[in-house]
Amino acid sequence: MKKVSKEFADMPSLELAQLLSQAALDKKAENLVILDVKDISSFTDYFVIMSGRSTRHVQGLAEAVDSALSQKRIKDGNTEGLQEGLWVLLDYDDVVVHIFYKDVRDFYDLEGLWHDAPRIEVIEEGK
Repeated sequence: MKKVSKEFADMPSLELAQLLSQAALDKKAENLVILDVKDISSFTDYFVIMSGRSTRHVQGLAEAVDSALSQKRIKDGNTEGLQEGLWVLLDYDDVVVHIFYKDVRDFYDLEGLWHDAPRIEVIEEGK
């Protein structure tokens, strides 16, 4: 397990969601949404859902998000689906990231399944 730097050890989960959202937006993630599921889910606080234009773009987004968190030594996450690049799941406990190839996202419709979850405004750096 990585040692978490003291500065980031107690980072609130919403701040973590915003941080990784920014990393994804820097790599041109499309239709990024943050869902607050903490009151309706027992396993995480936030979902961050985004799309990529191709399987390679999906893989690149996943690598960028994971790299941004690794550079800050925040936490190790579990990753699923990276090789296929159709639906990559990055699990950071309090924040779960779903990166979809755009057609696959429409099929699974996570936003529809979690329609009760409030959407959180994504705060973009420099805006």
